[in-house]
Amino acid sequence: MGPETSDDAGVYKITKDIALVQTVDFFTPIVDDPYTFGQIAVANALSDIYAMGATPLTALNLVAFPVKKLPIEVLKQILLGGLEKIEEAEVALIGGHTIEDQEVKYGLSVTGIVHPDNVLTNANAKPGDWLVLTKPLGTGIISTALKAGMASDESVKAMVQTMITLNRKTSERMREFETHSCTDITGFGFIGHGLEMAKASRVGLKINSKHIPVLPGAIEYATLGLIPGGSYSNRQFFSCKVSVKEEVPQYIVDILYDPQTSGGLFISLPPKHAEQLVNVLKEEGIDSWIVGEVTENSELIEII
Repeated sequence: MGPETSDDAGVYKITKDIALVQTVDFFTPIVDDPYTFGQIAVANALSDIYAMGATPLTALNLVAFPVKKLPIEVLKQILLGGLEKIEEAEVALIGGHTIEDQEVKYGLSVTGIVHPDNVLTNANAKPGDWLVLTKPLGTGIISTALKAGMASDESVKAMVQTMITLNRKTSERMREFETHSCTDITGFGFIGHGLEMAKASRVGLKINSKHIPVLPGAIEYATLGLIPGGSYSNRQFFSCKVSVKEEVPQYIVDILYDPQTSGGLFISLPPKHAEQLVNVLKEEGIDSWIVGEVTENSELIEII
């Protein structure tokens, strides 16, 4: 599996029973605390492996750091935060690469494994499936409010908590059901990654705007116009494939285009299994929401 369907990771078959799943992801800080930044960056990188229904095994650190501008203690805290999440995921950190740069950047290259018959992609959603989302939206909007000094402590705390949460348990549980398709919601926002699934699967998606989970404060900040630049890029690129009912609030549309960091999994599976998955996740203390359904309206998203 290569880049043809814009899936979350590449897959390379080694034997009839083993396939490698590989991904890489790194970015600049979106929070001030270096330890927290390390946690977020690792959770975000691992998410691509989990979205493929695979188990991550090894990781390589990728670091850019302005050693002449910032204390080395900052780098230490970034790596320690990352290591905490790497260990939580039971992944082996086997090396990495560091360069001097004018801007801090951190992330991982991750390798996982999966049985070739059990690879989950974004290309197998089926009409009639229900759609489950496992993290609330709004991280980009709250990050923008934080940079403007307008985000409340409650909003920032909720944003950080969702971003540092691994998608590990969700991935493990969805494999127990008849999951047809999965992706994770990151930089292209809910709309962008939803359209990738619709296009790859040659289906449409109908999304119930009233069922979309939103982080505390995100609606208020969106209403105030605290929208990240990535949202406008996403809207410009994807809106030609999206129809929105008149009664849907503009702030919800903004949130659906909002670029996410370390977002949740977006899962397509039969209605009965969707309900069962949501119940199982709830028992484990993991929030999840049924937000829509798969239709035959090819490669379009309808927001109602």
